[in-house]
Amino acid sequence: MTLENRVKVRRVRTGDAARVAELSRQLGYPAPAREMAKRLKGVLRDRDAACFVAKTKEHGVVGWIHVSTTPLIEVERRAEVNGLVVDETVRSQGAGWLLLDAGEKWAKKKGCTGMSVGSNVLRERAHGFYLRHGYEHYKTQKAFRKTL
Repeated sequence: MTLENRVKVRRVRTGDAARVAELSRQLGYPAPAREMAKRLKGVLRDRDAACFVAKTKEHGVVGWIHVSTTPLIEVERRAEVNGLVVDETVRSQGAGWLLLDAGEKWAKKKGCTGMSVGSNVLRERAHGFYLRHGYEHYKTQKAFRKTL
């Protein structure tokens, strides 16, 4: 039996914070469990955001996806994958597909007509994942950030 047949996807809970933080570190965004719990509480309160986890009996939480939607002027309402990670020990076994499907279903219920995702140019394996899931590479851009 493949991992995909054993994985269950559900909404994140604040009790998942430590494992979500571990997986976030694998994605390149380390955060202490306490900080992650605080962030998760904010996401859980946000009606325009959702976070789902993939869980198995054998491994516990093996991945998460965070999606959100914002009303936009320049295009029809769409959702954004803010983050998606599957534990490096169980990648390419179906959990990522199930998480992305959960995010897309949530987006449709929110009235979104599309979904977008940004992915670091170095994450070639992730690019293939999104292309296989029906996403198209439509632009390359630079990202800017400012601390407030």
